[in-house]
This record gives sequence, C-alpha cells and structure tokens, in this order.
Amino acid sequence: MTDQDLKGIVATLPELVRVRPQRGLTGFAPSGRVATHQWGANRSIYRGRGMEFAESRLYQPGDDVKSIDWRVTARTGHVHTKLFQEERERPIVILTDMRSMMQFGTRNRFKSNLAAEVAAMMAWTGHDGGDRVGGLIMTRDGLRDFPAARTRRSVLGLLEALAQETRLERPSGTEMTLAHALRRMRHRNRPGTLAFVISDFSDFGDEAETELRHLAVNAHVTNIQISDPFDAALPPRGGRLTDGEHALAVSALGGRTLERYAQEFETRKERLERVSRRHGMVCHALQTPDDPSWILHPHLNVRMAA
Repeated sequence: MTDQDLKGIVATLPELVRVRPQRGLTGFAPSGRVATHQWGANRSIYRGRGMEFAESRLYQPGDDVKSIDWRVTARTGHVHTKLFQEERERPIVILTDMRSMMQFGTRNRFKSNLAAEVAAMMAWTGHDGGDRVGGLIMTRDGLRDFPAARTRRSVLGLLEALAQETRLERPSGTEMTLAHALRRMRHRNRPGTLAFVISDFSDFGDEAETELRHLAVNAHVTNIQISDPFDAALPPRGGRLTDGEHALAVSALGGRTLERYAQEFETRKERLERVSRRHGMVCHALQTPDDPSWILHPHLNVRMAA
C-alpha cells in the first residue's frame, strides 16, 4: 500500500508533531472542574506561598509571621496575613485507546488515527503550558506507560508510540479492558491531575463506570468518545468494507438486529454522558468525519468535516 492509501489509517510522527496548536494558545484552564478547554497560563485554586499576592485575611494560629500584612493590620487594628496565588504544577495524563475496536473507520479515517491526533493535541497543549505530560496507551497486546515529564523528548516519545500503534501490522495479543486501564491510571495519578480518557468506550460497563467515578475523585477528568458513523448505525443492506488489502463482507441485517445495535451504542453514549455530568467530568464526542481541532474549542460549538 502507498502512503496515500494509508492516509487516515496510519499516523506518522511528523503528522502528530504538525497538530501542535499555535504557540499563542497554550495551557489548559485553571485548576478545577471545567466545562470547556480554555487557554492561558495555569493558576492554582490553592492558596500558599507564591509570587503573586492574592488577598489578606485575619491572622490564624500557625500562620507565618513573615506573611503578616502590616499595612492592613495598622488600618483595621486586627492582625492580617497575606495570601499569595501559588503556581502549582499540574500533571497531565492521557489515556488513549488503540485496541482492535479502534482500528476501524468508514469516513475519512480510522478511529485510532483520530484518537492519536487528539491525544497529540492534548499533549502539546499541556507541554506548551508548562505542565508535565504523560500517558497510558491501551494497545492490542497490553498497556504502555509513559511517566509524566516536562521535556519535549518525553512528548515525542509518547507521540512515537501512538504512531506505532496505528500501524496495521502491529501484533495482537491479550487486550486490557477499559476498566483495568482506568484502574492503573487512577493508581498512578496524583491529586489535581488533569486526566484525559480518549476511547470509543466500547466496553464501558459497570466495572469501567466504577473506576471512572473513582478516578474523578482526585483528578479533573475529560472523557472524549471517538466513534465512526457505523458504530451508531450499520447499513441495512450490508456491503463490503476494505482497508485496501483485506475485505470484510457485512451481511444484510434484519430490522430488529439493526435497531438493537443502534440502541446499544446510544445507551453507552448516554451512560457516559450521565456519569460524567453527575461526577463533575467533562464529556465530548468526536466522529471520524469531524475536524479533530474542534476539540480545542468545543465552547464555540462549531464542527467542520475534515
């Protein structure tokens, strides 16, 4: 197959480097539960010793006497302490699903290709905002772990692994469940971590939901569901799918089977949205025909075909 034949299927490292957002758009919103991705320098919601003055409050036992605000104390007659806005490091961890179910697509690209590009955008955004970036990649034969680091080399290592996992010749073995991967992610995260989960959520069941809820206790979670139009509805007349080398016949299905298939997808989607809403997580959805850069500005509510 030529490089053109593989476009939308195999993601190369140069392609994942080129999705780096404009340098003027760096970093994620300040620490906290956010409804959209926003840009700008991170500033913690925590108060502590830092560089920028935040406010003064009444002195409390245990406060550092070096932080007494003598001007306010003299004006009010009560001892006040200065509080500063503390610049806090916030690790970013990206869980990307590259299992067999992601190696599929009928419009423009494979789901795995889209997932790799979205993960790369998130990684570059965090890196350019000064955060440590790491990741977990669910593969066709296990799980790959990349510790969070602040260097460009660490980001490129994560992107190279993502590119490798889009290759069709990658071996298949025993795949890890989404629930297991979320558990691993939860155990390695520190409080305040900005966690991205990029998957089609094809095996999002009771155990995975429990792990996702536990993850959201100490992490700020953004779920990004990747899907193809055929995930939501199979063609009633069947047909043939091909990657250029291999072909798969899709038999014509009865109305009830098609309806059940569509309902199962919609049920998973609604369940993910409901769990995210109840537990303070952000939830976005992208389909293979979508322009992946939409995920950087979801608050604009604009989606363009790639």
